[in-house]
Amino acid sequence: MIRPDSSGFPGGIATMKLRMFLLSCLAAAFASLNTSLAQERVAGEWEGAILLPGVDLGILVHFTGPNDAPEATIDIPMQMAKGLQLTNVRAALPAVHFELPAGPGLAIFEGNLTGDSIAGDFRQGGVTARFRLHRKGEPKSVAPVPPPPYREEEVNVPAEDVTLAGTLTLPPKGGPFAAAILLTGSGSQNRDEELFGFRPFKILADHLTRNGYAVLRCDDRGVGGSTGEISKSTAADFAQDALAMFRFLQARSDIERSRIGFIGHSEGAEVAAMSSAKSPEVAFVILLAGPALQGDTVILSQIATLGRLQGESEANIGRGLAMQRHVFATVREQKGWDELRSMLLDEMRRSVDDIPAEQKAAVTDSLLAARVDIQMNVVRSPWFAFFISYDPAKDLANIRCPVLALFGELDQQIPPSLHRQPMSSALSKGGNPDVTLHSVPGVNHLFQKATTGSPAEYAGLEKEFAAGVLDYLTTWLKKRFR
Repeated sequence: MIRPDSSGFPGGIATMKLRMFLLSCLAAAFASLNTSLAQERVAGEWEGAILLPGVDLGILVHFTGPNDAPEATIDIPMQMAKGLQLTNVRAALPAVHFELPAGPGLAIFEGNLTGDSIAGDFRQGGVTARFRLHRKGEPKSVAPVPPPPYREEEVNVPAEDVTLAGTLTLPPKGGPFAAAILLTGSGSQNRDEELFGFRPFKILADHLTRNGYAVLRCDDRGVGGSTGEISKSTAADFAQDALAMFRFLQARSDIERSRIGFIGHSEGAEVAAMSSAKSPEVAFVILLAGPALQGDTVILSQIATLGRLQGESEANIGRGLAMQRHVFATVREQKGWDELRSMLLDEMRRSVDDIPAEQKAAVTDSLLAARVDIQMNVVRSPWFAFFISYDPAKDLANIRCPVLALFGELDQQIPPSLHRQPMSSALSKGGNPDVTLHSVPGVNHLFQKATTGSPAEYAGLEKEFAAGVLDYLTTWLKKRFR
């Protein structure tokens, strides 16, 4: 997972033209709800996705104001966009209809409201797909949920120039306990690493604590109760945050300071490797869907993989790869930004050429320019420059504690076919005697039971880990740290 995207590593800045129109299209979807729905059914935040093969865009939309004068904004973490204003909404329950003049033309959504979700059809420029929207937050329950059989403590962790807000879960009695620190993947993540209603870190913390381990999980910088700005941070900063959490646990009398380790997911696995390589006191490292290749290689491989899943031609994929390499060169040289912006804008204009004339008329240069500016904000961020040049193999080779690396067999973002062998080689290079690598069959990047592993499936899958994943992890831990 890259930092701008809560669902995984980037598919490229100038990759498939579909990615650009989805950013605008999905924004329109949320705005549609606000016209005639009852206020209590609309106000608040919603999450959603267009279920197009190979594309997953994590977003948040916030509705405010009365029904007869609604307002709504959208955040697109992948593009570091926040608070974009939404417009042009109609609703006649249960049907909802909304449109948006977007990059490749007018986006049209036709859906129906059922409970706390909206599902329907999406059309734009000859592309058709399904879309789903879900209200964000805890699902309503007819019966009260019993308290967990362990202790929960809200904590604040001082970490250099920021303070991280988090939750520490502790077994009900005994101690001092072995402890795990959970490290989130890319994007603005809360302590539960929440995506489309799935809260993997909340589930993981619950499972581990029921099995006798203390667990600390924190909101990312600038998220929830944590201070700081994620847009100005890199994975090196996140590694410093991880070590601050490590020191915080070491200072507690109810934690066994010699049995504290990291569990990182996706980019969080990189952060776990970075942190562990710096501190010989780390007791264990568990890498969930962790990359073992340099960031620029990860992006290029995703352009090809996700492009083919989308049905893109090899010519279009080749053009996307060439554009991405130009992006890398510009970022590394830190010059040629105007030329890059011009190239991205030309690519956006070309993507509009094939759409019907009536839709093309709705696409203005200012609209295309705004979309390109969002992309430019990503590539000019400190995070992106660090990510494309960071090679995790160097830190993996310096880990001396026991390591478990789990991969999802169907993962299309960090496919084990590309990353497992390099990870094994890097860990072996350092002479680590306790390394376990395992590919879990039938699961995706989030370790959910999946059909294809495409990010487009995420929103519609069960909000739980696939059977056996957590037990495998806990069994490995118990053999080393009871």
